Amino acid sequence: MIRKKLNLFLVSLWSVWMLQSCGNPPLVDSTDLVIYGGTSAAITAAVQAKKMGKSVIIVSPDKHLGGLTSGGLGWSDTGKKEVIGGLSREFYQRVYDKYQQENAWKWEAKSDFGNKGQGTPALDGEFKTMWIFEPHVAEEVYEEWIAELGIEVLRDEWLDRETGVTVENGKITAIRTLSGKEFKGKMFMDATYEGDLMAAAGVSYHVGREANSVYSEEWNGVQTGVYHHRHHFQVLDQPIDPYWIPGDPSSGLLPRISAEHPGIKGEGDDKVQAYCFRMCMSNHPDNRIPFPRPANYDSTQYELLVRIFDAGWDEWFDKFDLIPNRKTDTNNHGPFSSDNIGMNYDYPEASYERRKEIIQEHRDYQSGLLYFVQNDPRIPEKTQIAFKEWGLAKDEFVDNDHWPHQIYVREARRMIGTYVMTENELLQKWPTPQSVGMGSYTIDSHNIQRYVDENGHVQNEGDIGVPLPGPYEIAYGSLIPKKEECSNLVVPVAVSASHIAFGSIRMEPVFMILGQSATTAAMMALDQGIAVQDLSYTSLRERLLADGQVLTMEDRIIAK
Repeated sequence: MIRKKLNLFLVSLWSVWMLQSCGNPPLVDSTDLVIYGGTSAAITAAVQAKKMGKSVIIVSPDKHLGGLTSGGLGWSDTGKKEVIGGLSREFYQRVYDKYQQENAWKWEAKSDFGNKGQGTPALDGEFKTMWIFEPHVAEEVYEEWIAELGIEVLRDEWLDRETGVTVENGKITAIRTLSGKEFKGKMFMDATYEGDLMAAAGVSYHVGREANSVYSEEWNGVQTGVYHHRHHFQVLDQPIDPYWIPGDPSSGLLPRISAEHPGIKGEGDDKVQAYCFRMCMSNHPDNRIPFPRPANYDSTQYELLVRIFDAGWDEWFDKFDLIPNRKTDTNNHGPFSSDNIGMNYDYPEASYERRKEIIQEHRDYQSGLLYFVQNDPRIPEKTQIAFKEWGLAKDEFVDNDHWPHQIYVREARRMIGTYVMTENELLQKWPTPQSVGMGSYTIDSHNIQRYVDENGHVQNEGDIGVPLPGPYEIAYGSLIPKKEECSNLVVPVAVSASHIAFGSIRMEPVFMILGQSATTAAMMALDQGIAVQDLSYTSLRERLLADGQVLTMEDRIIAK
């Protein structure tokens, strides 16, 4: 009898082994932290979890790690570098180490690089940080960081947004991807630009601009008649007619001008600021590829730009910000540029298929723009000759035809959490409770609409730039949902903030800061068996400071 039972037991073990060997996944315990997303915040979050001795997995819809930081935004929006601490600062120190190696300078001598950054030297020898870098270098840093700590990353795994989030008793217990994989966890993080996990879990969020009356703000909502940067038509000496036949509305509007009324100033809408790709260009003859002519190229899409050049505009090269090795991080600049105004409104809530269509349309528009300026005979000769010296960087984004793999999602969904950051905290009109990091970049929104104004001329709307009195604190409550909605989720990217406050918070160094802080809170709550909303801020603050985070101006990193 004993032998018979033993044989049955062995047969059972063999059966389990055979089932697992034939493709059925083995049964595993829940992971301490499941991170959905492949952004810069996802990386620092995973690193922090490992440093706290926790199990972690990154489930990334992206094949490349780092989001915008490795996707072309190498001209870092640093703000005040002294409030960038923790793992975010370590990232820039690791980039610095890369550029201390002689082989990092392939296309120019290190001594020839101008060392210009946004308000700080690009190569900062005093603090051993590098704030300006090439896309592939940022990606190398992230990949090496992940490898050093043995962090598991599953790529090209897309959340099933319809039925792929299991919530029980106010807690997420598992997520599933479209490939059928399931990931059980004790704590979860949404580290996407879009806030897909947060939304699928039933957490409250907002898309678009709130009316100024919602949070007692000045710079939210529709902002007609406000011209803060040089991305509007007021920079020209003459107004621009929006119609195919000037002065004749019956001839129809030129492409990419809306016929809709822009709305009442200060009122809210469901529109989001424009997206673009941050372009990595090269002017080195051996490392540049001519801008390709898109298959569906249509020169009429850029008719408005011709009129702008004819009006005397001469700022085409003003945002060719130099990064190492004779390359650029080229951003939007001027009344008509790489920002594809008005073509992204449905992106935040769109299906994956629709998002791919929007991204492709943005790529077609932007690549067509580059080809147009380089080849159309109506472009001023001086500009065209100079621009022919530029092309796509041959050694960047090599698996994507040298085009950035990440579109600049400047905003999408924004959580409505236990605390909503507004311009009032940023402008220090009232204090911020329970700081988990600091931001310092100007309140910044790109254009949202292009329309016909009351005088019958074309105008852009939504571009806002409001200086800050100094760095500001970011509330812990902006990283966590309301307790009744979900008690084991943290959200360091699609944070709880108004449209205009998010315009400053949305910088990549800040996302890395918040990724670390959100993980710290989640893992401490896990250890105590409590909801993330019930965590003692005193203990959280103590751990964040011990890990090098800057929470107030008293903690800022200054020269010794």
